[in-house]
Amino acid sequence: MREQRQASIKGKSRSNGQRLDFEEVVLHRYERAAKEAEVGLCVPANYDSSLLKVIPEEIIQKDYGCGNPSQYVREGETVLDLGSGSGKACYIISQVVGPRGRVIGVDFNGEMLALARKYQDLVGDKLGYHNVEFRRGRIQNLRIGSDLLDQHLASNPVRSASDLLRLHEFERKISDENPMIPDDSIDVIVSNCVLNLVRPEDKKEMFSEMYRVVKRGGRVIISDIVSDEPVPEHLKSDPDLWSGCVSGALQEEEFLYSFEKAGFYGIHVEEMRSEPYQTVEGIEFRSVTISAYKGKEGPCMERNQSVIYRGPWKQVMDDDNHVLPRGVRIAVCEKTFQIYSKPPYQDQFIQILPREEISLEKAALFDCARTDRRHPRETKGMDYKETQSSPSACGPASNCCP
Repeated sequence: MREQRQASIKGKSRSNGQRLDFEEVVLHRYERAAKEAEVGLCVPANYDSSLLKVIPEEIIQKDYGCGNPSQYVREGETVLDLGSGSGKACYIISQVVGPRGRVIGVDFNGEMLALARKYQDLVGDKLGYHNVEFRRGRIQNLRIGSDLLDQHLASNPVRSASDLLRLHEFERKISDENPMIPDDSIDVIVSNCVLNLVRPEDKKEMFSEMYRVVKRGGRVIISDIVSDEPVPEHLKSDPDLWSGCVSGALQEEEFLYSFEKAGFYGIHVEEMRSEPYQTVEGIEFRSVTISAYKGKEGPCMERNQSVIYRGPWKQVMDDDNHVLPRGVRIAVCEKTFQIYSKPPYQDQFIQILPREEISLEKAALFDCARTDRRHPRETKGMDYKETQSSPSACGPASNCCP
């Protein structure tokens, strides 16, 4: 069956050299999928069945994804779902974050948004709280809400170059004064099989927008389709392959590097399907879920802190090119020290504080050019001369000695 579907898809590939309108083919396909469920679009994922009980069957049937990023969110968080579709993930996450949390779904497809909003009051009433909202916009530009833009265009149609200039000025104004998603306002971004649908020239901006809206210390949890080899142009020009979450996929390494390039750190592959979603011309496309964090900006301050990497690798290198040999005291700045105390690093390091704490107000700038090793005397103090002995090497509460 899979081979027949792949052969059918390949047979539809464009050969006339026309440029594919990526947004149009995606919009039309998912408009149809919102009206009638399309079996086999994207990859089925497992969800906690208890969280599906309050969600109408129509939403569940018309959900299209390739993973379950909702399992990584926590109570009380503000969550942004990029490409929220039928709203299934938003309604699941609303139960996880609870009444103290908040969920915002963003999608450009009017049909999908209508489906998600159709049951908004019903689901909220069943839960006993309403913490979900849906906004229309492009995920590569989270500053401009499409509904607000449409309202402006209704009373200010573009009929001339002057009108177009006024439109651009309006876009700049709302981007600065009333962005759809403000800077540093989101604890967690989730997305499920949507990033690959964004046209190639907009993908860089899309990653930058994710970074802009996440709070310092926040994170992204993204499920998407990646390829094991670069996708050739003739496959990218196939409308069925593109809208089917295939040929818009980034290559595995490029996908991870895109988050790094945007400024995220601690990028971790949470899950990667062993079996491909599709294989086309020998290129395998499979589902992957990654997490990445924001918060390594800012000055490096010296507080005489050090860390010891536990292992098991002989040495590792972090996103700032710090080399950390196993079992060695490594000098780090305050910022890095704090990063290592939190996910995804917290179980990998022993953290060593100085005997005498240096306040941030009195801390000097960390010398990033220094050698990485920290001499124990830097932590204890150069004048530290204490001599201490114990009547028992094992200690009074231990039975280790005969």
